[in-house]
Amino acid sequence: MDITLAESTHSSLSGVARVLVHAGKLPAKTAEDLVRQAREKKISFVNALMAASALSAVDLAHTLSHALALPVMDLNAVDAQRLPQNIIEAKLAHQYQVVVLGRRGNRLFIGGADPTDQEVVERIKFATQLSPEWVIIEHDKLSKMLQGSGSSASEQLESIAGGDFEFDVAEEDPAAQQEAADIATDVEDAPVVRFLQKMLIDAINLRASDLHFEPYEYHYRVRFRVDGELREITQPPIAIKDKLSSRIKVISRLDIAERRVPQDGRMKLKFGAKAIDFRVSTLPTLFGEKIVIRILDPSSAKLGIEALGYEKIEKDRLLACIFRPYGMVLVTGPTGSGKTVSLYTCLNILNQPGVNISTVEDPAEINLPGINQVNVNDKAGLTFSAALKSFLRQDPDIIMVGEIRDLETADIAIKAAQTGHMVMSTLHTNDAPTTLTRLMNMGVAPFNIASSVLLITAQRLTRRLCENCKTPADYPRDALIRAGYAEEDLDGSWRPYRAVGCGSCNNGYRGRVGIYQVMPVTEPIQRIILTQGTAIDIAVQAESEGVRDLRKSGLVKVRAGVTTLEEVLAATNE
Repeated sequence: MDITLAESTHSSLSGVARVLVHAGKLPAKTAEDLVRQAREKKISFVNALMAASALSAVDLAHTLSHALALPVMDLNAVDAQRLPQNIIEAKLAHQYQVVVLGRRGNRLFIGGADPTDQEVVERIKFATQLSPEWVIIEHDKLSKMLQGSGSSASEQLESIAGGDFEFDVAEEDPAAQQEAADIATDVEDAPVVRFLQKMLIDAINLRASDLHFEPYEYHYRVRFRVDGELREITQPPIAIKDKLSSRIKVISRLDIAERRVPQDGRMKLKFGAKAIDFRVSTLPTLFGEKIVIRILDPSSAKLGIEALGYEKIEKDRLLACIFRPYGMVLVTGPTGSGKTVSLYTCLNILNQPGVNISTVEDPAEINLPGINQVNVNDKAGLTFSAALKSFLRQDPDIIMVGEIRDLETADIAIKAAQTGHMVMSTLHTNDAPTTLTRLMNMGVAPFNIASSVLLITAQRLTRRLCENCKTPADYPRDALIRAGYAEEDLDGSWRPYRAVGCGSCNNGYRGRVGIYQVMPVTEPIQRIILTQGTAIDIAVQAESEGVRDLRKSGLVKVRAGVTTLEEVLAATNE
């Protein structure tokens, strides 16, 4: 059967309708009625045919294929994410109900349910300067695909963000405020601005510490870190990745033209009466820039030492040392273990009108009124050691060094501790005893360590059990003993709890609590340092003095029903 478009013009029926009548799939009267309905409703004949259920999508596709000698493709066998993107506009594809299947040279293969539509061929040819070739696709499968991809990226963002938000940069940042105002007036990109605003608000409401914007080859992902655990929040359209990256960079005053190297910046946004700082880090990846935004909530530094999870004996040891007139207090642990919050909490306790406190950090995460904070700037020569040397000429009482990374910084910090200043800092070591041997390995003389270091705190963060849904757990006695409990601890006077999960928590947990090893450097430990003893020797001595290691400190929290045994084992599995 040979049906051409030229022949169809001599009949009251044309295109698909005439093919179906000639094939005996549709009575002429029914076809004429459907053509009239389609014209009145301003829809395509194929849509009218499917709406009337006059023919199945499979029957239509195979009839057209046989009559017009065109191939049929099953969309279910195709990965939609791997189809060519951005060759034709999404609006055009949705209007004419076509999808681009592939390209070979100047030939563009387009799939649709109505291959007799010459208007779409001409539009695509004009827009792409390519020669379209038809592949027939079943109407229902095509409609399903277009529902997911037919709407523009802006429309999809609008549906994700919902509502209308005010994008407001804090007043003390007038340059960024003006740039943000310029963005907000950009009608085309307003959905991107609202989407970013919604993500930040949602992250704050969920008590997240970080937001991750991650581009991949075929999709874009947003994840939040809540209570130390990364969770996927949404997958916005991949088309917005560059616009979103540019918006974040503008607010953070980063170079929007530079996408080849990592950049670091900050932004401060107002949510009602509250202004919150965010630290921004960009990283070039294979498929775009990954952006991580850390939420810097000033209230976390003002929680008070009780809220951090110190046991009474640990708190007393720490407070006794930080109120000493000089010496060094070190906080150690891996990245994300809460070292900075612990130091800020101590500084807040010491922050009095008669005390001069200076800090050097990389970067300063939380603004503390009454404390002189300095950001490291390696390019300008402002290193930890350079800032420390300057501090000593600034008449300080208390100095906080963000991190001791090298021998020069360690030497200056120790000399400051020996000459009448209280020095606080952090190191990256596993526990308190290994911190002392780490300083020796860096090249610090043992007698300088013994005479200056007053106390070392090692810490980890574990998730705190939700008080609403935690349930007693039945662990085998052997498992509790292997975890570190002594026989006399298992006297039946207490029971561990397990996480369950409810509407007000995250899989049975809400918030985090610290576990600590607070080790004062006593005279016996000083003698071990002077004889260059090992970390094991120091650990044995500390234990004999009643210092709990991290595991035992965690087991105390399990016994108190604050966290679970699983959390403690995971945090102290070394």
